[in-house]
Amino acid sequence: TSHAEAAKKLVDYMKKIGREVLFIGTDKANPRNGEGSFIRLKNGSILFGYTEFIGEGWEDDENAQISAVVSDDEGETWSDKRLLFKKPENTKNIMCLSFLRMNNGDIGAFYIVKIADGTDRIVLSRSSDEGRSWSEAKSCFDCLEQQDYYVLNNDRVIKLKNGRIIFAAARHTVLTGNDDFMPGEVCFFISDDDGLTWYKTDTEFKCPFENPDGYEEPGLYEFPDGRIWCYIRTSIGFQFETFSSDGGINWSVPYPNLFFSSACSPMLVKDCGDLTVAVFNPIPEHVLRSESEPWGRTPYVLAVSTDKGKTFKKENLFYLEDDFDNGYCYPSIIECNGGFLVAYYHSTNTDICLNSTKMIKVLYEEIEI
Repeated sequence: TSHAEAAKKLVDYMKKIGREVLFIGTDKANPRNGEGSFIRLKNGSILFGYTEFIGEGWEDDENAQISAVVSDDEGETWSDKRLLFKKPENTKNIMCLSFLRMNNGDIGAFYIVKIADGTDRIVLSRSSDEGRSWSEAKSCFDCLEQQDYYVLNNDRVIKLKNGRIIFAAARHTVLTGNDDFMPGEVCFFISDDDGLTWYKTDTEFKCPFENPDGYEEPGLYEFPDGRIWCYIRTSIGFQFETFSSDGGINWSVPYPNLFFSSACSPMLVKDCGDLTVAVFNPIPEHVLRSESEPWGRTPYVLAVSTDKGKTFKKENLFYLEDDFDNGYCYPSIIECNGGFLVAYYHSTNTDICLNSTKMIKVLYEEIEI
């Protein structure tokens, strides 16, 4: 029995939900599309921005820009693409978009600028006219160590109920003289003036277990009582988690969440209506995993919480993708009328998970809990 066959038997009870509403495919001149983010516009439309790789290369440091499509009917149909952000000169690319409605009503667009020296900058650009024009992008941390490589994944910046803006990033120190990086360490960035200035908190976490990746690709979620949950991708079987009760300044010691396994891929948690949903790959890396399974990023499942993220239960798991021949990763989520949209990479029957973008619409009526 193959690993895939055994895994399918273990999750036979899951119901497949969601239907495709958009597929952004690739070609030789556009080998990768993904890592997107949604924002609801003031006129009711939904804007979806994503990284569009242009040229022949698909790897993270290849040429890329940020493009977008718009839906006027709750995700059922989408416009032709348009360019949002062009790659600046003397950079490798721009990628990993996170939209956020700012306190003054602007749309904030956070993304990574990859510099030629191998490091990254996380920048913020703003739009006061609902995405038609954008301000000059400004770095969120000019003062920090320039030799470090910071990773902020797509759809990851959150605004707390008190207006504070916060994100968690994975910092990889660049080793001098080569292209290698140290294992990831989690750190936190905060703005209390609507993104004008930023500071890095004193809290940093290094994974206590020996592994090549460390802590990677953290995400944040705010509970109704104001506590913040940080969940962290690892290569040691589980998502690790840490909590803050003071707005993200201080955090508990990270420990494994025994419900959320961690594949070679990040998780994303969002509120959608009365539900809290988590999208993730459920089968972690392990010695029996087949090399034919795309990067460990298959299948794709949705976990549902009915108490605003406090608890998730095994019986409230659903399939988004159950084809073990393809891989799925780097989701983004937004609520829509009657349900929510989820967009993510789809390997499109290739051996490269970072390929096309698939978007599905899940209706609340499909979720029987």
